[in-house]
Amino acid sequence: MSDRIVGAAPSPGRLLAAAEPHGGPAGKALDLLSIIVAAVEQAPGLAVRGIDRDGIVRYWSTGAARLYGVAAELALGQPWARVAASLPDAASLAEDVSGELATVWESGKARSTRLWKLDADGAAPRCICSTVFPVIQSGRVRQVVCIDVDITASGQDSAAQGALLQMGDNFRQLYDKSADAIVLLRDEYIAEANPAAIALFQCEDRSRLLGRRLSDFSPLHQPDGVLSSLRGMQLAAQAHADGNFRYDWRYQTCTGQLFWSEVLLTSVTLDHTYLFYAVIRDISSRKLAERALYLSAQVVEHAREAIVVMDPQQRVVSMNPAYSEISGYSLDDMLDKPFVLHGVEPDAPAFFEHVWDEVDANGYWQGDIVGPRKEGGRYPAWLSLTAIRDSQGQLSNYLAILSDISERKKNEEHTRHLAEHDFLTDLPNRVLLLDRLSLSLAAARRKLSMLAILYLDLDHFKHINDSMGHHVGDLLLKEVARRLVRCVRGVDTVSRHGGDEFVIILAEVGGIDQVAHVTSSLLHAVTQPYQLGEYELHVSTSIGVAIFPSDGDSIDTLMHNADIAMYHAKEIGRNNFQFFNAEMNAQIVERASLEQGLRAALGRDELVLEFQPALDIASGKILGAEALLRWRHPQLGVLPPERFIAVAEECGLMVSIGNWVLRHACLRARAWHDAGQAWRVAVNLSPAQCLHNNLLLSVQDALAVSGLPAACLELEVTEALLMKGGARLAGVLAQLRALGARLAIDDFGTGYSRLANLRHYPVDKLKIDPSFLPAAAGESDTAVAATIIAMARELQLTVIAEGVETAQQLAYLRAQGCQQYQGRYASAQVEGSALATLLH
Repeated sequence: MSDRIVGAAPSPGRLLAAAEPHGGPAGKALDLLSIIVAAVEQAPGLAVRGIDRDGIVRYWSTGAARLYGVAAELALGQPWARVAASLPDAASLAEDVSGELATVWESGKARSTRLWKLDADGAAPRCICSTVFPVIQSGRVRQVVCIDVDITASGQDSAAQGALLQMGDNFRQLYDKSADAIVLLRDEYIAEANPAAIALFQCEDRSRLLGRRLSDFSPLHQPDGVLSSLRGMQLAAQAHADGNFRYDWRYQTCTGQLFWSEVLLTSVTLDHTYLFYAVIRDISSRKLAERALYLSAQVVEHAREAIVVMDPQQRVVSMNPAYSEISGYSLDDMLDKPFVLHGVEPDAPAFFEHVWDEVDANGYWQGDIVGPRKEGGRYPAWLSLTAIRDSQGQLSNYLAILSDISERKKNEEHTRHLAEHDFLTDLPNRVLLLDRLSLSLAAARRKLSMLAILYLDLDHFKHINDSMGHHVGDLLLKEVARRLVRCVRGVDTVSRHGGDEFVIILAEVGGIDQVAHVTSSLLHAVTQPYQLGEYELHVSTSIGVAIFPSDGDSIDTLMHNADIAMYHAKEIGRNNFQFFNAEMNAQIVERASLEQGLRAALGRDELVLEFQPALDIASGKILGAEALLRWRHPQLGVLPPERFIAVAEECGLMVSIGNWVLRHACLRARAWHDAGQAWRVAVNLSPAQCLHNNLLLSVQDALAVSGLPAACLELEVTEALLMKGGARLAGVLAQLRALGARLAIDDFGTGYSRLANLRHYPVDKLKIDPSFLPAAAGESDTAVAATIIAMARELQLTVIAEGVETAQQLAYLRAQGCQQYQGRYASAQVEGSALATLLH
C-alpha cells in the first residue's frame, strides 16, 4: 500500500511525502500518516481546509477543490477571506467561517459539528456537515483545520434529505433574521450568537460574544441588590428543572450601557451534553413605560391636590385621598355620582353648564370656584377640568384637579393690603390711590360730575424729625392721618403719598365752594395742637387743589397740577391752600424748590462728595482722585450736579457751594495722607469762583484748615472758561500756581483753543474730553486725542484722559503715551481693594 501511495500523483494540497524504504519505526509512522492523508485526498465528498493564525490557507484537499470549485493552486498561500469571496454563497460562508475560526483560535477547543446548506450555481443545494478543530503544537494553536462532509443523499433518500435541508435552512433563516437575540450556551459559555445578539449587546463583531459567559454582560448586582452571578445560577437551575424559564434581567452592553431584557432560557440535550438556548428581547422601553405608570400612580396617590377621574357622563370613577382630605367626601360618597353634585357649587348648575360646554369645546377649563365641605361650610378652590380622549379622538374620561386655596386667598388678601396701604398710617398708598382715582375719574366722566384732588404737605416736618427723632415724626403722621380721615366722607379717599405728603380724592363734589369748605376743614384739623407724649406740637400744612375737568382730565395731569398748587401755597407763606391755575409754571416751581433746598442744603449737610480715582497708566497705582459734588435731596434723592448747578449759579450760591467743596475735599485728602496715601485731590472751579475776588483766600483757608500741602491740591478750570477769562483769569491762576497748587484744564479739546496758547498760562495738566476716545468718536477725533497727547508732551504737560470705560480705550491711551486716566474702568480696578475704602 505504501508503494502504491508513493507512486501515486501527489495532491496539490499534500502535507506529507512517503517514507524511504527500510526507514524503521519512524518511517512506518510516516507511512501511516501518508496513508491517512491519501485517504483524505481520495475520499469522496470530504473537503479539508487548513488555515494558519494569519488567515492564510495552508492545506486545500482534492475534495475541497471538488466541493467548492476552487483548485488547490488558487487557494494555497492565499488569505482565506479572498478565497471565501470566490465561493458559492460567499457572504454567509465567509461570515460563518470567520466567526468559527475566531472562536477556535481563542478557546483552543474544537467546535461541534453543524449542518448547513451550500448553494452551487446551476446545481442542486448540498447538505454539508462541518466541524472545526485546532492543531496544537507546544501548547499553542498553530493551525485550524476545517472538515466539511457532503452528506447529501441520492436516489430514494433525496426527498427526505431535501426536506431536512429545507428545515435546516428555515431554522437558519429564523435564527439569523430573528429580531430577538439568540445565543447558545455550552458549559456556561456562549457558543453561538445570531446577528441580533451582536446588535443588542453593541459588540463590534461576533468574537466579542463567543467564548464569554452571559454573566460577563451583567452588572455586578441586579436592581434588587442580588449578585448577578448568584441569581443567574439560580435561574439556570430553574430552567434546567422545568425545561425553560422566562424572567426579566438587567444586562450591560459592550459599551457599558445598561438595558432591561426579557429572557426565555431553554434547556436542551445534545449528544448527552446539556446546553441552553437563551432568547433575549430588549424591554427597556416597556420598563420605562411601567416605571412611568408606577410613578404616575404614586403621584396621583400622594398628590396634595385633589384628583378626580370621571366617565364621559361626568360620573366619578376614581379619586385620590387628597379629595377626601379637602372636602370630607369619601370614595363611597362620590362613586358613580355626578361630580358637580359632590364637589363644587351644587347651587350653581347654570355656571357648570357653561364650564362643561367650555371643556367640550376647548378640551379644558380652569378657574376659581367655591366648594362645599361634607360637614358644612365652603372653601375657595382652584379647579382644572380636562377632557381626555383616546387614540381615535373619542372622549373617554374627564380629569378634575382641585386645590384648596384658602390659605393662599388669605395670604393674597394680606399681601394685597400690604402692597396697597402705607405701613405706618394704614392709609391707601400710591398704588391704591391711583386705582381709586382711575375709578373715580371714570365715574365722574360717566355722570358728568366734578372731582377734586388735594395735595397736602406738612410744613417743616423735617425739623421735627431732626430735633425730636423719627419716632415723634411717625406719631405725628399717624395722628394727622386720623384727623384727615375724620374730615371726609366714606366715598372719598385719603392716601399717604410718601414722607409727609398726603393726597385726598373728593369724589362727586357739588362745586368749588364745597371743595373749598372741605379743604378749609382739613387745614383747620391739621393745625390743631398735638400732644405726643411729652411733646406738644403745632403743625401747619400747605394744600394744593386741582379740579376735574377744569384742571385736567387725566390722572397724571391732575396729580401734577395739584402738586404745583401745593408748592405755590408754600411759596406764598405756607399754612394755606391754593387752587391750581394755568399761570403756575412747572419749571418755575421746580427752580424755586431747588433754590430753596440749596439754600438749606449746606446747613443740613445734604451736600456730599464722591471721589473718582485717577490711575497711573504705566503702573496702575492711584495718584489721586477728583472730587465730584452730589446733593442728597430729602425728597428727590441723590442729585448729580447737572440738576442743580445752574440754579446755584443763577441764585448766587455757587461761590458758597464751591468753598464748601474746596474745604471738604482738602480735609478728605488730608485724611488720605494720614492713612499713608499721599494722593492729590482735584477740585473743579466754577466760573463764579474764578471771577470772585476771594478765590485765593478761599484756597488758602481750605489748605490751612485741613493741613494739606498746596502741591497736593489740583484745581481744574474748563477750556471754555480759560478762553473767556482773559488776563484777569490768567492773573488769578498765576497766584494759585505761586501758592503751590497745581492747575489743570478740564474738557480740553472741546473749546478749539490752540495748544500754543497754553504757554501763557501756568498749567500743569490737560484732561482729554471723553468724546475723543475710541468707541466714542470717529477716527478723526481719536486723531485729535493723539495730537493733544503728543503736543502736550512736547510742552512737558501731564495728560490725563477722563471717562475711560473699557480696556480697549486704556490700551489706546497707553499706545499713544498718555500718562494717567480716570473713569468707570479706573474705578472698577480700584473697587474691592483695601484702598477703595479710603475713597468712599
